[in-house]
Amino acid sequence: MTTKDKLLAQKIYLFLAAMFITSLVVSNLIFQKFFYWYPFDIEIFGAKLFEISVGLLPYPLTFLITDLISEIYGKKRANQVVIAGIFASVFSLLIILVSDSVPAIANSPVTDDTFTLVFGNSAIAVFASMSAYLFAQFIDIQIYHFWKRLTQGRHLWLRNNFSTWFSQFVDTFSIVFLLCSFGVLPWSSFKGLLISGFLFKVIVAALDTPFLYLGVYIFRRRFKLKVNEEINLL
Repeated sequence: MTTKDKLLAQKIYLFLAAMFITSLVVSNLIFQKFFYWYPFDIEIFGAKLFEISVGLLPYPLTFLITDLISEIYGKKRANQVVIAGIFASVFSLLIILVSDSVPAIANSPVTDDTFTLVFGNSAIAVFASMSAYLFAQFIDIQIYHFWKRLTQGRHLWLRNNFSTWFSQFVDTFSIVFLLCSFGVLPWSSFKGLLISGFLFKVIVAALDTPFLYLGVYIFRRRFKLKVNEEINLL
């Protein structure tokens, strides 16, 4: 690979990392808004089956990005992005805590109560998300590379979906469990939110498979990579 190609590969890697970190941080900040995303009125365990948090909207994108990085740049680079995302989440939490502690002036458009109402639970959300997400992402990367070695780089759809499905269940279960444990969400909604969140992520994981194929195809064609070959940025 030429020096010019390596510089381009590094720029793309940074762009993907930025998308990953932004999606992760934003999902922790907007999680308190819920919506109903399915046209039919279905209930399970007393809760609407497809009533989910908007925080889940950018979440599946992070798994697509780590799968793409794993496929093109390797396991080490994927793990680095995950660690950077965790650091960004903690750093954003510190900014929110400092901002919440500063008293608002009398004519502030956003009052202390409003700010606390919107961002007050972010600390718990970040803790729950960070704990679950760190575990789930590392599981995703490990399973992805297990199937990649087993299939010798073939059957991309297999490792993409199998790794994501299992890690997403771990992630969804852990987050909902922790949020219910801290009283952010009622235990009565645990089963419904778990199933809704997991099904949403599974459906999105299946839908993003063509985009992963497209991304891998573009990378392999642009950088002339063979099947199972990775870009070494060093």
